[in-house]
Amino acid sequence: MNTVLSRANSLFAFSLSVMAALTFGCFITTAFKDRIVPVDIHVSRVMLENVEDFTGPRERSDLGFITFDLNADLQPIFDWNVKQLFIYLSAEYATKSNTLNQVVLWDKIILRGDNPKLSLKEMKSKYFFFDDGNGLKGNRNITLTLSWNVVPNAGILPLVTGSGHISVPFPDTYKTTMSY
Repeated sequence: MNTVLSRANSLFAFSLSVMAALTFGCFITTAFKDRIVPVDIHVSRVMLENVEDFTGPRERSDLGFITFDLNADLQPIFDWNVKQLFIYLSAEYATKSNTLNQVVLWDKIILRGDNPKLSLKEMKSKYFFFDDGNGLKGNRNITLTLSWNVVPNAGILPLVTGSGHISVPFPDTYKTTMSY
């Protein structure tokens, strides 16, 4: 009546359905968990240069350098469904030409089993802080925030912003270091 292949197909389809239901059940147990933790960011130095921009003839752009301290305990985020965290420090600011500029300054991947407590002192930007013009010079409202992507074993990839941020004023002149 039923061949071996049809029975194997039925068993395989049933097994996939059960695994899909179990995966969804695993996802739903952590889907609504609050993953926001307090973050403490302190900026100790800011320096600004006007450098040659190689995207156009005789163009110059602002290049900022930031030295910062970062403290955060990311342990409450980790549960059985978190594989890793991709954390990054970003700067947001407005200029005359753009209402919103976002630049990633530093990032790190924390795997399950790694130390999730961040206590970083005198860190420098990992990536260049370029502006596409002269929007950093004299800008009084550059906001640094720490955000992270939670990489789960099963489920969606949420983007979370920490509960602490800091606004940093940039110097009015080039090659000037401001200490805080």
